[in-house]
Amino acid sequence: MSVTDRGRQLAERLPYESLHGSAAETIRRLWPEVEGLVLMLATGAAVRIVAPLLTSKDRDPAVVCVDEVGRHAVALCGGHGAGANALAREVAALLGAEPVITTATDAVGCPALDLLPGYVASGDVAGVSGALLAGRPPTVEVRVPGWPPPAELAQGTGPERVIVADTVLAGEPGTVVLHPPSLVAGIGCSTDATPDEVRTLLTDTLRESALAPASVATVATIDRRADHPALTGLGLPVVSFPAAELDGVAVPNPSPAVRAAVGTSAVAEAAAILGAGPGSALVAPKRKSATATVAIARRRRPVGRLSIVGLGPGDIAHRTPAAAAAVRGAEVVIGYRAYLDQATDLLTASQRVESSPIGDEVQRARRALEEAATGRRVALVCSGDAGVYAMASLVVELASPEVEIEVVPGITAGLAAASLLGAPLGHDHAVVSLSDLLTPWEVIERRVTAAAEADLVVVFYNPRSAGRHWQLGAAIDILRRHRPPTTPVGVVTDAYRPGQQVTRTTLDAFDPSLVGMTSCVVVGSSTTTTVAGRMVTPRGYRRCP
Repeated sequence: MSVTDRGRQLAERLPYESLHGSAAETIRRLWPEVEGLVLMLATGAAVRIVAPLLTSKDRDPAVVCVDEVGRHAVALCGGHGAGANALAREVAALLGAEPVITTATDAVGCPALDLLPGYVASGDVAGVSGALLAGRPPTVEVRVPGWPPPAELAQGTGPERVIVADTVLAGEPGTVVLHPPSLVAGIGCSTDATPDEVRTLLTDTLRESALAPASVATVATIDRRADHPALTGLGLPVVSFPAAELDGVAVPNPSPAVRAAVGTSAVAEAAAILGAGPGSALVAPKRKSATATVAIARRRRPVGRLSIVGLGPGDIAHRTPAAAAAVRGAEVVIGYRAYLDQATDLLTASQRVESSPIGDEVQRARRALEEAATGRRVALVCSGDAGVYAMASLVVELASPEVEIEVVPGITAGLAAASLLGAPLGHDHAVVSLSDLLTPWEVIERRVTAAAEADLVVVFYNPRSAGRHWQLGAAIDILRRHRPPTTPVGVVTDAYRPGQQVTRTTLDAFDPSLVGMTSCVVVGSSTTTTVAGRMVTPRGYRRCP
């Protein structure tokens, strides 16, 4: 949102919807509809407009102010809950500004107890946070068997306490209870069950066992009920199992009537145990209503999650929101130092960050898997796309079934380079790495020859370095034998990074000295041409009259 011409120019540099005009009228109109607002306004003006609109930090959008020349991005309100602190960092990175974060825990690098990923906090959050800010770490006590303490919290000596528990505890001054996602609710129901009835039964079951509703992470059921509104209406993830699998689980309260009806002697108890995973145990046996049954199981340990994150070519504007969320939500972030530098605006002092040198990919993958196996949320960062000449294939190859793997895609170097050259990948193309460190040159040579004979546009990754200076010339010679000398060639170095260079030439005039390790080389096919200075490989669409 901008009100001056200079402010509009700044706003147009951001990848958000840009509005210009009357700030007060526009902000009042947008307030109930948006998650965040970036205002090209002085903080005083913004405060006067926003103050009457504030209702609750649980509902209000994030508000960030940027000064007229783009020097500072100020998180005005909604710092933690609404994400204004993260938005201010993102805006600052996009504009080359300085983020201004006044939230005390963020400013000094203390973990925010009410925002620890995977936990729901209750109790004296303000009091214990104050102790952290005063340099007095609380005593951390874990009351969930097998559950590690949050990686963000260092063990202290109190007297303040942080208790990790999935049971209901009385609130006490100086004590915060962190509820982990350790419980799975197994639920069976008939076709006429209603969401209100199932919700009431679940609430009663938890209360009778003194279990915390905030720790229920998943609903588990029989496959025939996976989409039933009474279960999906609870607002929790639903996992389901076939009757035969449920029938193989030993439960304390089997039912012949249930077996006769659905082919297994237990739904709620068996589903809870299967959903909670190996080594889990029932902590609340089944409880029945007229149309439903509920049982609760506790996971033996947290389910580790490893996100292999593609950060894109380098510029924050070309990094996906999913990639940013995966890094922000991780307890441990691992990567090659240069890739970690691409994500500095996403990192916080409460995260553990591990870097390792280039060439140490196997050890980096093993470390990420080891951390995830302990139940941590781990982000392993890569440039470009994690699945293209990056870490995803190695991690998937090494991973065990006990760790959840998520691959977060990113814009590849080849796509970034192509976008700067024009549209050279408009038709069929091949991507080939010229690094013979992991692939014999004879294999690379055969692949380049095949691409040349097939008349494919070719994108060369890892084209040239100080120790590998001849391979690119050899590959170009292969293409010269199959392409006209006027074939367009593009070289892009450091795409969307500082020092970006874009060179357009031809196959005949191509000079390998233009190329470095951070370059992509795009060689056109026989149909690739140059239009208004841009490379294009026509797809063959029929022109409109």
